Amino acid sequence: MKNFVAHAGRIGSFALLTLLLTSLAFSQASLRKAMDYDADGKADFAVFRPSTNVWYISKSGGGTTGTAFGLQAEDFMTPGDYDGDGKGDIAVWRDTNGFWYWLSSIDGTFHAYNFGTTNDEPVARDYDGDGKTDFAVARRTNGTMIWYIQHTADTNYSAIQWGLATDYTCPGNYDSDNKFDVCVQRPGSSPTAQATFYVRKSTDNGVIAQPWGVSNDLVVPADYDGDGITDFAVVREGTTATSNLTWYILKSTDGGVIADVFGLTNQDVNAQNDYDGDGKADIAVWRDTNGTFYYRRSSDGGVAAYQWGAANDYPVASYDTH
Repeated sequence: MKNFVAHAGRIGSFALLTLLLTSLAFSQASLRKAMDYDADGKADFAVFRPSTNVWYISKSGGGTTGTAFGLQAEDFMTPGDYDGDGKGDIAVWRDTNGFWYWLSSIDGTFHAYNFGTTNDEPVARDYDGDGKTDFAVARRTNGTMIWYIQHTADTNYSAIQWGLATDYTCPGNYDSDNKFDVCVQRPGSSPTAQATFYVRKSTDNGVIAQPWGVSNDLVVPADYDGDGITDFAVVREGTTATSNLTWYILKSTDGGVIADVFGLTNQDVNAQNDYDGDGKADIAVWRDTNGTFYYRRSSDGGVAAYQWGAANDYPVASYDTH
């Protein structure tokens, strides 16, 4: 699968960063809201163009926008609802200076906030459940991972040691309390060995340990069954460049498994989100060769295609991949 340093979502050259690849009800509403720029209850199609630093957005409610924002060589895309108005805000985190830059969807004003330092990984989500995206980074140091979160609900700051430096981040609402939980996926001892998710629950600081997927899989957290809880989910590449992708999803509703062949290994970037507005994440990819989004509607199982973008663009929805 073509992707950019998937565990971090850095904006950059498609070919170069492909070589560097190492790797929500409430939960889905939060994921969708980060990409719902017109507040119509559906995720919008959006791509970032590295050659011009422009975000191109096609709104499901009608209309398109093109906004120059961020620097392809320095920034990570960090879409979210930072002003709490129910619409996605265009946002980036700059690795070179630790600053967050975002445009308020309320009035278009520019904002800057310093939080984090070089080599951190931005993991902005709503950890306190107040409806606003919190600034947050994961820092790998001395073999461990420390999560630093600036809460918008009460302006408090927290530091949580969770995970190893070699783990991948996978924040989500795994305990259904309307707050994101810190979570890591730990690879096994070999590329095809069992991987395990470790969740620190925000309800009681308890732990969920869930074996799911293998080391080489991509983590694609979202609420695929619409129960308000993030499902453990991975995408597995095929053995050749033209092989299909396989999505493995462990449903939180009943423990059932979804195994869906969808997408192509060397042409597609995963772009899961709720495009049909039914409250469930749709399995989705963006194809670099023709600039087209393909998604399986969770509402009826049908497949839809929407052409948006051009070769070497990057689908913003893939920011929630690790």
